[in-house]
Amino acid sequence: MRTDVNSVSAVGIEFLSFLARESSKRRAAIDGTPEDGTTGELVKRILVADDDRTDREWLAGILRAEKFAVSTAPDGHAALKKIRNTKYDLVLLDIRMPKLNGLELLSALRGRKNLPKMIVITSDSSPQTLLAAIRENAHQYISKPIDREALLTLVRQSLGKKARVPAIEVISARPEWVELSVPCSLEAAERLEGFMAQLDTKLPEEVRVAAGHAFHELLMNAIEWGGKLNPRRRVRISYLRAKRMVLFRIADPGPGFKLSDLDHAAIAHGDEPMHHASIREGKGLRPGGFGLVMVKASVDELLYNEAQNEVVFVKYLD
Repeated sequence: MRTDVNSVSAVGIEFLSFLARESSKRRAAIDGTPEDGTTGELVKRILVADDDRTDREWLAGILRAEKFAVSTAPDGHAALKKIRNTKYDLVLLDIRMPKLNGLELLSALRGRKNLPKMIVITSDSSPQTLLAAIRENAHQYISKPIDREALLTLVRQSLGKKARVPAIEVISARPEWVELSVPCSLEAAERLEGFMAQLDTKLPEEVRVAAGHAFHELLMNAIEWGGKLNPRRRVRISYLRAKRMVLFRIADPGPGFKLSDLDHAAIAHGDEPMHHASIREGKGLRPGGFGLVMVKASVDELLYNEAQNEVVFVKYLD
């Protein structure tokens, strides 16, 4: 399939860029990682596996222009051989290839140590394909047609991850009912959001963006505050797609919270939402605290359980 950057949704790309910026800021605030995701190393080795020669050479050319060491493979068998014989930092892997498709290649590599991170590339953005890629522990996912800047952002962010975290587990893979178990780490959250942003492309763009903002904030709260950024702990995510609504449920492993304890958040101050800024400064917290206020403004229903370690939000479609 020919890559056409002009057909990419501007709103979708803007939202993915927002997620990358927000995750980078959180990571920089927590562990000092540079916000561009780079590690300071000189040359990274990347393999591009795609049976479409035009796409393969276009992708390779973009990456070589950015000073990456790039190899290419025209099919799954050739890619598998190269991965087994050469150390790569990253693989861009097309799903639909002859001899061995991308998902079969991922399955063939399952259990091997020191594998490169895999970014799945495909024109098939069906929920089944997305969830299959998650099950096979793909690092990220990007759909054709590909935007050059979005690709480079994703590549740099992926290469900037030093440590591997436990896999995202797929509990239910029905398109109308997706359920996942996610390690409490920023890296896992980034991966999940990359997949979730592509999960239901038939939703109206404004719904996708509003739900995406709410999901981002609540997921980060669950992982950072409920899970204490401990990848051995897990957050359970559910996504339900009905005819007239989408519903997200996020359950974290923490004890929950009381609104009265959130004096550092704008939502705790009613008619004086800016009062929290001085409290955050006094506690040495980074600027922010508007997350739950923004979530309430973005969704139609927001419900917590009694302990407030589980949250459901709904966005109606009509």
